[in-house]
Parts: sequence; structure tokens; C-alpha cells
Amino acid sequence: MSPILPAEQLADLTQNSDFILVDARNNPNPKKTFVQEHLRGAVFVDPNLELADIKENLADGGRHPLPEVSDFCTVLGNLGIEPKTHVVVYDDQNGANSAARFWWMVRALGHEKVQVLEGGMQAAIQVGYSIEKGDSKPSPTSAYPAENWKLPIVSMPEVEKKAGKDGTVVIDVRSAERYRGEQEPIDLIAGHIPGAINIPLTENMDANGRFLSPEKLKSKYESVLKDNEEVIVHCGSGVSACHTLLAMDYAGLEIPKLYAGSWSEWSRNDKPIGKTDNP
Repeated sequence: MSPILPAEQLADLTQNSDFILVDARNNPNPKKTFVQEHLRGAVFVDPNLELADIKENLADGGRHPLPEVSDFCTVLGNLGIEPKTHVVVYDDQNGANSAARFWWMVRALGHEKVQVLEGGMQAAIQVGYSIEKGDSKPSPTSAYPAENWKLPIVSMPEVEKKAGKDGTVVIDVRSAERYRGEQEPIDLIAGHIPGAINIPLTENMDANGRFLSPEKLKSKYESVLKDNEEVIVHCGSGVSACHTLLAMDYAGLEIPKLYAGSWSEWSRNDKPIGKTDNP
């Protein structure tokens, strides 16, 4: 199953009793945004409260550390998601907002039938899919049956050991300006992890904000990566990095390792800082 669902195919899926549409838009008040309007039949997930376990000290895991597997399994159960469920998730930034993070987390439990809506909420509306307002109305079931993350994740010490070394490539998906340390709108210190290369997630998309074709994405990443090279992907807090994991899966490539702590953890732990165009 492709990890990307064209918006034109969404309406047909709603006839399936085992289908669930998830709204993962993120902003300062995602629940209020959902209540004001959302795609018809969607259920709400809170990116900050349910897709992360944010600590008081952000040096411990960064701004959006992964929650415990058991906690996320409870979240899925509360949404009504079971192993047989076909899940489609959307946000309003073609996956870069939080939909790709939700996709990765569900895939990391071993669930194969999960897709990100191409073009997000806007694309669905453009093809005539209706919107509604009001609270989320899921049909809860038991906690999803999983015990660990089945997709690879790495810790800060592992990144520090491997970044810039032969056999490993660390990809920073933030903007070039943030990578070069010219600006940092979110975290306390500007710059990048020494040894990391910069491939902004925006390069996964065309001028209309839609994903490049699998063929173009595959060619793009294969031109950078070497055979049998270990790939680690990070961003600012482990959310938008998942957009590149999604893009590489869409391209038919192996899903890389996720460094969920990302720059928000690294920059709060007195680690070396890079501030040039070079790794």
C-alpha cells in the first residue's frame, strides 16, 4: 500500500466500515481548530499531548519526544483503531505539520494500512469532500496490541558518535537558514549538528506543495546516499523529520532511522554546533 493517498480517493474509502480518518493538524490550539471545522467523519488527535511526551526539561528528549509505546497504543484504541483498520491521516501542510509523525508512529507499531492524505485538508476540500464542525466522535476500542517501536530510532549519544563518520549520513530537514545558523525561530541556539547534511523537507514537494513522484524522490535521495550507508534523519523536534521518512518510503527506499530528540535536544545539551554551509 502506498503511504500517500490522493484526495480524489478519500470519499470512496468512507464506505469502508474499517476506515478511520484522523485529523492531526497542529497549532497553538489544535482542539479548538478541529471543533471549528474538520473533514467530515474525522477524529481528533492532539499532536502535543498524544503524539509526544513533553518533559519539563526540554534537554531531556527535546520538544516532542516520543511517548511510551503503551501510551500511544491507548491513544489508538481511544480513536477506534485496530490492526484491521485502514487509517488515513491529514494535516494542513501536506504531512509536514504532524500527519507524517502520526503515520510514522502507526507504522512503527507494525501497522501497514496507514496513509497520509496528499495535499492535506485543503486538497480534500478542493475535490469536493465536505467539512463539518463539532467535537470528535470516535468509537473507542481496546488498546492497540503492540509492545515496542518496530522502526529504527536513535539516541543523541549514537548521533554524536556517528555524525560525519564514514558509513553514516545524518540528514537535517530544516530550512537552509536554520541549518546555517542564520536564524532560529524556535529553539535557543542556531546552527546544526556537525557532520549532518541539509536536505530541507520542502525539497520533497513540487511548487504546488505536493509530493514529487516516487521516481523523482528516489533519484534525488539515491544521488546523495551511498549503498549500505546508515541514514539518520532529524529536524527541530522529531516531527517534520517524519515527512522525509514518509517521502523515502513513498520512493520505495528503506525507511531511515529517526532521531526524535533532534536539534531541540542537541542544542540544549552543550554539544558542538556547526554554522556553515558545510557539514
